[in-house]
Amino acid sequence: MKRRYQLFAKAMLLAASVAFVAGANAQGAPAKASATRAKAVRPAPELEAKAMDLLRAMGSALTASSSMAFTAIATYESPSSVGPPLAFTTTSEVLVQRPDKLRVITGGDGRRSEYYYDGRTFAAFAPSENLVAVAPAPPTIDAMLEGAFKDAAIYFPFADVLGADPFRNITEGLTKAFYVGQSTSVGGTATDVVAVASDELFMQIWIGADDRLPRRLRATYRGDPLLLRHQVDLSNWKLDPVIAAEAFASVNAANAKKISFAAPHVPPAAAKARSGKSGKAP
Repeated sequence: MKRRYQLFAKAMLLAASVAFVAGANAQGAPAKASATRAKAVRPAPELEAKAMDLLRAMGSALTASSSMAFTAIATYESPSSVGPPLAFTTTSEVLVQRPDKLRVITGGDGRRSEYYYDGRTFAAFAPSENLVAVAPAPPTIDAMLEGAFKDAAIYFPFADVLGADPFRNITEGLTKAFYVGQSTSVGGTATDVVAVASDELFMQIWIGADDRLPRRLRATYRGDPLLLRHQVDLSNWKLDPVIAAEAFASVNAANAKKISFAAPHVPPAAAKARSGKSGKAP
């Protein structure tokens, strides 16, 4: 989790405001020095056994099947010029086959996007523009996800669900984990709610009481001065579905115009307008 959510936090902060990121970086040196001093006297992690058992069971449920499909509805906040944050939502249909295949088709607020990984290449396809970026990819989903973020700023908010070891992804670097209670208001089923904290984030996780599959992830990031909230609801779970051989490729993407595989370019004028004196996006 520590590495994955460090990447996500950086991505979200950059998208929110160039000025806020600059301000956070300017304060980074003393904060790091303080963290170094605090490390010597940092108390041991407070990890409740029940919370850790639930997270371990969730990890086992996710890896018990070699393939799975689910729907991920992500809601994230972004600064506005009037103060309160705006909320944006995307819906992704996800198909994964471990260890080396993934398809994510995303719509919602903004243009539709499609992503295909077949163990050899990763393709990012924009249907409305008929543009595709293709790059060689490593032979595992975990390595591909980190490479896609590093090379093209592509991040899936449900990334930890996809990896080979979801339990390790979520629990690495935790300073606190505790059981919150039961809920019947998420995912149309009973869930057990766990809260976790690290140096990077605070997150609640709703875990199905019967199948132990994750139903909701809700996080805020400590490095975000606005403490914007990010939430992912996971539903329509299908474990070990029948998958067609051609599921992890697209004829339309193969015939689209090729562009370089790189992070989106922000024109200087747009970056200047985004930063502004207030540090808030319009």
